[in-house]
Amino acid sequence: MNDGRSTFESKLERIDAIVKELESGSTELDRAVALFKEGKELARECEALLKTAQTQVDDAMSEPAGGKREKLDELDDQIPF
Repeated sequence: MNDGRSTFESKLERIDAIVKELESGSTELDRAVALFKEGKELARECEALLKTAQTQVDDAMSEPAGGKREKLDELDDQIPF
């Protein structure tokens, strides 16, 4: 089931909304604490998603594409991370 916050992008959007609400200065303390906790959890989830994505990219880069290791070496020089 999609709860509306299951993708990386939607998690980032929610974090952005939380930051904006907290920066507004009009949030009551209890709500601010709850928002902070929610944002912290979302940030942890995003970090885990990024680590998984990085592992998948690393795995893909280490597999020769049809035995063409040279092509992967050329791509290594072009990847910005």
